Amino acid sequence: AVTLACVSSVFGGLVGAGFLLGLAPPLAKVALSFGPVEYFWLAIFGLTLISALSEGNLLKGLIGGCFGMLLTTIGVAEVSSDIRYTFGSQTLIGGIEPVSALIGLYCIPVLIDLVATPARHLKVTSSNRGFRLREALSLTWRHKFNVIRSSVIGTIVGILPGAGGSIAGLVAYSEARRTSKHTSNFGNGEPEGVQASESANNATVGGGLIPTLVLGIPGTPPDAVILGALLVQGVRTGPNLFIGGESSIIYVFIAGLFLATMLMLPTGLFIGRYAYRFIISVPKAVLVPTVAFMTIIGTYAIRNNMSDVVIMIVLGTIGWVLDRYGFKASPIVLGLILSSIAEQGFVQGWTIGTARGDVVAEFFARPISLGIVIFIGITMFYPFIAKRWKLKEETKNARET
Repeated sequence: AVTLACVSSVFGGLVGAGFLLGLAPPLAKVALSFGPVEYFWLAIFGLTLISALSEGNLLKGLIGGCFGMLLTTIGVAEVSSDIRYTFGSQTLIGGIEPVSALIGLYCIPVLIDLVATPARHLKVTSSNRGFRLREALSLTWRHKFNVIRSSVIGTIVGILPGAGGSIAGLVAYSEARRTSKHTSNFGNGEPEGVQASESANNATVGGGLIPTLVLGIPGTPPDAVILGALLVQGVRTGPNLFIGGESSIIYVFIAGLFLATMLMLPTGLFIGRYAYRFIISVPKAVLVPTVAFMTIIGTYAIRNNMSDVVIMIVLGTIGWVLDRYGFKASPIVLGLILSSIAEQGFVQGWTIGTARGDVVAEFFARPISLGIVIFIGITMFYPFIAKRWKLKEETKNARET
C-alpha cells in the first residue's frame, strides 16, 4: 500500500506539473471566467458527492454533510461579517478551522479505538517482502484510467481558488468508487481507492500553482506561503508572468517541481518501508501518545491558538460517537470544506441578482451555471439509477442460472 501510494503520488504530481507547464495561461482564463454563482454551483456539485461517500446510507450521509455545513456557520459570516452561533463565547468567534476539524474527525476516533481495543493495532499476515515495486507498477498499469482520471480531477480542483488536496482526494476517491467493479472493497484496502486519493492529492500541487502564478490567487492553502515568498523576492505574479522578463525564473521553478516529484519515489519508498517496520513493531503505549502529541502540535501550529486544539478534540469525540451510529467522517468533512465556498458564492450572487432585478436569471440563465446544474441533477439521481440497473442485472442473471 505504501509503495502503491508513492507511485500514484509521483504520477499525479507529474500530471499536475505538466498542466502547469503547458496549459497554465488558457486554464487560468477559464478559472477567471468563473463568477460567484459558478463557485456556488461548483460547491453544491461537490456536496452532491456525499451520495457516493455515504457508504450505502444516503440519508445518514446527507445528515453528516448538513452537520459539516452547520459547523461553518459558527463565528464571523463569510460576507456580511455578522457574528453567528458563538453563544457569547470569545473562543468561537474565530469559527471552526477546517484543518483542525479534519484532524479531529479523522485522527481522534482512530486514537480512541486504539486505546479501547486490547489487540495489536496492525495484524501482519505475511512477512515483509521488500518494496514490491514491480507489483505496484503492475497495479498502476492495470488501473491506469483510474490514475489518469484522478490526476486530472486533482489538477482541476487545484486550479479552483481555495480548494486543496482534501477536496481533490475526496472527489477522486468517490469517482473511483462509483466506477469500480469492486465497490464493496473500498474502505478495506482497495488499491483503486489508494491510487485515486494519492494521485489526486499530489496533482493539486501543480494545479494549485496555476492560479497562484498566473492570477496571483492561491489555489491551495500552501500556495499562499509560496505566493508570499515570491513577492518577497520581487517576483510579481500575473497574466504576463510567463512572457515577461521573469519567465526564466518561473520555468526554473517548474523544473524544480518536476525534479522534486521524481525524487519523491526513491525517498518515499525508502522512508515508507522503514517507517512501516517501526509502526508495526512499536507498542500502543508508545504509538498512541506520540500520535496524539503530533495531532495537538499540528493543530496548534495552524493559528497558534489553543482553542483550536480544544475544538479538534471535541469534534473528534463527536465524530467517534457518530461513527458508532453509522455517520461517517467523509460527508462531514466535505460539508465543512465546501460550505463556506457555497455561502460566499450564494450571498454574492444573490446581491448581484437583486441589483440587476432578476435573481433567478443570475443563478440559472448563465451557460456555465446551467451546465453545472445539469451535472448536479445527474449526480443526485445516479445512485438510484445505478441501483435499479444493478437490480435488473441480478434478476437477469438469476433467471439465466
